[in-house]
Amino acid sequence: MSEQQTDPGPVTPARPAPAGDETLGVPLTPSTELRPALEAVLMVADEPLDPGTLAAAVGHPRDEVEGALAGLAAEYAEQRRGFDLRNVAGGWRYYTREDFAPVVEAFVLDGQRARLTQAALETLAVVAYKQPISRARVSAIRGVNVDGVMRTLLTRGLVEEAGQDGETGANLYRTTGYFLERIGITGLDDLPELAPYLPEMDELGDELAELAADGSASSEDRTGAEHTGDRAETDGE
Repeated sequence: MSEQQTDPGPVTPARPAPAGDETLGVPLTPSTELRPALEAVLMVADEPLDPGTLAAAVGHPRDEVEGALAGLAAEYAEQRRGFDLRNVAGGWRYYTREDFAPVVEAFVLDGQRARLTQAALETLAVVAYKQPISRARVSAIRGVNVDGVMRTLLTRGLVEEAGQDGETGANLYRTTGYFLERIGITGLDDLPELAPYLPEMDELGDELAELAADGSASSEDRTGAEHTGDRAETDGE
């Protein structure tokens, strides 16, 4: 006798648990593609972002993020895009490509943003190559008072205080990470070799002593002239 069979009806295949289901103890991960996600985050960043920060933002392992960043940088360079992705000051950020500097310069000079004066650029260069350095020594190198220019550089975040001189007690100054970021280098070792053309610190000490002596002499001359004028006025009376 044949057994009676029951038609079970259409069978719906079991749906596998979604990847990253928290019930399985696996952390959830975003479904976005890695490279576009990195581009989106970097596009809105106002400072260089390190791989760890980017990995946390896009939800991918750090090693994958580092590989994707290197790949993006190489892709932009190969395609000669109008921008680069560079690793500077410990993080990654977009920069305009050097080939298009004249175009960008024309736009900037059109009054879209303030630029540093020649005096500020010269002072910043001295600090960059001789840091940590005091205002007096910067003044000795440039031959002019730099107090106002140094305040500008401090306000813009390009220079910061770096302690005090052990002998004179004068405040010392150095460049900041923001300075490295703005000129597009990773560290001070990447600066062009210009330091040999600047005076040595021993020579600066002699120059400062001469300046101080000249200042004292000028002060005495002015004092003597004032006394002579007083006597002349008395004689006239």
